[in-house]
Formats: sequence, structure tokens, C-alpha cells
Amino acid sequence: MIPSDPKKVTKICFDRIDIPDQLKLSVARENGAYKFLPTVLEKFDADQIIDEVKTSGLRGRGGAGFPTGLKWSFVPRNTGKPTYLLCNADEGEPGTFKDRDIMRFDPHLLIEGMIMAGFALGVHDAYIYIRGEFLHEANVLNEAIAEAYAANLLGDKILGTDYSMHLTVHRGAGAYICGEETALIESIEGKPGRPRFKPPFPAIEGFYRCPTVVNNVETLSTIPAILEHGGAWHAAIGKPNNTGMKIFSVSGHVNRPGNYEVPMGTTMRTLIEEHCGGLQHGTVPKVIIPGGSSTPWILAEHYDVPLTYDDLAKAGSMLGSGAVIVMDETADVVAVTRRLAHFYAHESCGQCTPCREGTGWIERVITRVENGQGCENDLQVLNDASVHMAGRTICALADGAAAPVLSLLKHFPDEVRSRLKEKSS
Repeated sequence: MIPSDPKKVTKICFDRIDIPDQLKLSVARENGAYKFLPTVLEKFDADQIIDEVKTSGLRGRGGAGFPTGLKWSFVPRNTGKPTYLLCNADEGEPGTFKDRDIMRFDPHLLIEGMIMAGFALGVHDAYIYIRGEFLHEANVLNEAIAEAYAANLLGDKILGTDYSMHLTVHRGAGAYICGEETALIESIEGKPGRPRFKPPFPAIEGFYRCPTVVNNVETLSTIPAILEHGGAWHAAIGKPNNTGMKIFSVSGHVNRPGNYEVPMGTTMRTLIEEHCGGLQHGTVPKVIIPGGSSTPWILAEHYDVPLTYDDLAKAGSMLGSGAVIVMDETADVVAVTRRLAHFYAHESCGQCTPCREGTGWIERVITRVENGQGCENDLQVLNDASVHMAGRTICALADGAAAPVLSLLKHFPDEVRSRLKEKSS
């Protein structure tokens, strides 16, 4: 059980994750699932819930880090249109694998969080948009939802109250771009997954042009603990403006890769050395990608940076989704960049010319450089293509594609030039 003393909290979203058969409703309820839901439905009102979430300081755990309570407060009321809640379970960012563990091992935590969020927002139809490759997780969610319906935790007049909410799992087709909220909305409407121009923002015109909130799995799974223990309780964990616990997906050259839930503000060194068992080779990393492949790289000099949105921004990067990719001295950073360039070229939806053309240019040029067939001018081409892509498209995919290239050129120009010399040697 999650302690009421914030100083003793070690886990929130992963509190029950190691309990066998936690995906079954009977086991989940024995361990606290849905315990506080009747209180929320009977004694809380929408404004009270939103205020608690605001007080908690919870920021979106999907990548953008936008304050969750503030996002909810943007939703207009009494518009005559239905309001929708969409859970973003696409999780396509390379290096990120935290949300699938919540869905796989504790689906009722997500469902409970969605019911509470839906109640606050006046939602009667909610959807979980899940990545197409997550077939097992989709099946687990559907089984958990069926059990929740049978127990009147979903459906009409939940637990005898006046509140009704229906929940549907919608599988995507495996497009990275559908992790962007407006592309997700387009996809769930049955259209090609391409981002929309904003404004209007989804809170005003989203799913079927109705008010819509899109939240990440980890974000929604944090709501039950916040409402049970209070917003101030959550705000006392972590650091100011970076409150609560955060799940970090750590991969790469560490001895124990995996998901680790730690307080916001934990240093990178602590995460890697104490939780992940240190590096496979050497004493400090060569490169760390702190928030998924789309975030700028940081180096050994940032090993002690606190893991917060603000501190990583000061270090020149972003917390993003919390996907920490660690590379030690054995890493071929040119090959890493080429691999990421291939991913972004493949996943561009093609809607915006700078991204459609730029990602292809980058992949072709960096491949040439990696193979020792490049020339000095290729470095300028890579830089120019990246700079002129970023910030010039509807969504941030082009920015994500540019980040590894610009990081490579900034931090490792000598390694890039060594590949150019291979041609003449």
C-alpha cells in the first residue's frame, strides 16, 4: 500500500506491479484497487478533483510535461457537446517501455484513474488508444475492462451513483506519429494518422470536434493516489515544479536495464549506479539520451544532473518520456545516429515538406558518412537540413529527427570526420 507519509513513498504507479495475478480484478481489489473510487464518486465534485490535481503539481508523463490539472481546466463546460477522454497508450518513442508494464501487470490502476478523470471532466465515453504491436497488453486491458463492467465499475450508474462511463480499447496500426495527440485523434476517427494544425486545441475541438482530453498512461495511473492522499501529499514528493514519482525506462550499456520508479529530482548518477548497477564498461557514460530518442544528448559532465524537467532543460536537453538511453565508451555514435535517422525517415507521415524531405536527406547522408563514403560538405548538409527542419512543421517529429544529428555534430565532430578520412585512406 502507498504510505500516507510522502517521505516514505517509494512507488506510486508500480506499487502493486510485483503482486502475482494483479491483472485480475479480485486480486487487484484485495490490494486496494477501486477502494477510494466510491468516495470520489459520492463526495467529490469536478472542481474539487481538478483543484487537487492542480495542487499536486502533476505534469504530463508522456513527454511534454504540461500541468495535468491546468490541462483539464481548459475543457469548456455546458457546450451541448459530449466531452471525451482519450488515453495515449501508443508509447512509440524509441527507448520508452514503461506504460506497457502498467497495462500488462496492473491494468485496473489505469482503468480506475480513467474513471476518476472522466468523472472530473464529465466524460461518458472514454478510449484507450494502444499501440498496434501491443497485442498482449490490449488483450489484458480488454479482459480487465470486461471484469470492471461485470462489477459495475464501468457502464451505467457506476456503483449505484448517477455517473456512467463506457471504456473502449482502440488498437492503432503501429505509427509513431500517432503518439502526437492530434494524430491520435485523427487515427481513432478512422483517418490517416496525421497531426492537425493547432489551434483549435483538443480541449476545445478534439475527437469528432468535441472537447477532448488526451493523457498518457502513467499520468492517468497517478490520479487514484493523488485523490486518495491529496494534492499536497503528491506535491511533497520530488522537487518544486517537478513533483511526484517518475518511471524511467533505462536501456543501453547498463548492467540492469529496466523500468525504475524514483522521486523526481533523483540524479542521473543515482539512477544508473544505484538502480541499474552501473555501466558495462568504464566509469562514466559517453552519451546519455535522457528522454527518448527525440531529445538532445547529454555527456559525462551532466552525470549528476537531477532528473527534472527544469534541470534537464538547463543542461540543454529534455526529460521527455523518461526513456534514458545510456551509451558507454564502446558506442559508435555515428552508427547510433544513422539508426535513429532511419527510424524518423520511416515514421514521417509526409504531411510537411521539411520533414518529409529532410528526414530522407539526413538518412542518406549519414549512411554515406557511416560507410566512409562521405565528404567534408556532408557535415554542412546534415547541419543545414536539421536546422531547417526543426520548428517548421505541424508537429515535433522533425525536431526529434534533428536532435540526434545536431547532438552528434556538436559533441563528436572528430568522430564524424574520422569517417570522412576513411574514404581517402
